[in-house]
Amino acid sequence: MRFLRCADSGLLIELADLEAVQALYAALAEAPPEGVTDLVPAARTLLLHLDPLRADVAAIEAAVRTVEPRGTAGGDGALVEVPVVYDGADLAEVAELTGLTEREVVHRHTSAVWTVAFGGFAPGFGYLAGGPPELAVPRRAESRTKVPPGSVGLAGAFSGIYPRESPGGWQLIGRTDLEIWRVDRTPPALLRPGVRVRFQEVR
Repeated sequence: MRFLRCADSGLLIELADLEAVQALYAALAEAPPEGVTDLVPAARTLLLHLDPLRADVAAIEAAVRTVEPRGTAGGDGALVEVPVVYDGADLAEVAELTGLTEREVVHRHTSAVWTVAFGGFAPGFGYLAGGPPELAVPRRAESRTKVPPGSVGLAGAFSGIYPRESPGGWQLIGRTDLEIWRVDRTPPALLRPGVRVRFQEVR
């Protein structure tokens, strides 16, 4: 665990891997140290936003070092069910890459309960972890210039849903009509760190 100060309003914690980030995030989200106003997890880091008027950085670092990370298996956040039509442009390629049939890819994707590990790339885009290891596939060799909103994809060990039209290089396996990001909703992002996701096939 390595601590890096970010001016007077941030403390970046570098950790060994995503599992360590999720475990520490879960513990600190439940009982944040005095002066911590927000937590931003990523693949191998956890950023603590601080109130510069109240935060004692040395005391916060000491408090974090004594925290007992929580187990993350399955998670305990809110469950969001996402209806998906599995007709993605890359479904056949994903099946070939994994050695599964297209129906087996769909079955494994819908059987798992995924957890939003962190957000990034675009507002509302959640990196979903905890899926079957056999669905881990590389990004496309060449990114698309336009990926339709609601596209459901796979890349590495993650699954994700594009909240709006954007460029992207994930392997697309389906699409959903669920609104992932809405500025008139509080909070705007449906998929926030800790939220659990179950995909449901619709035809």
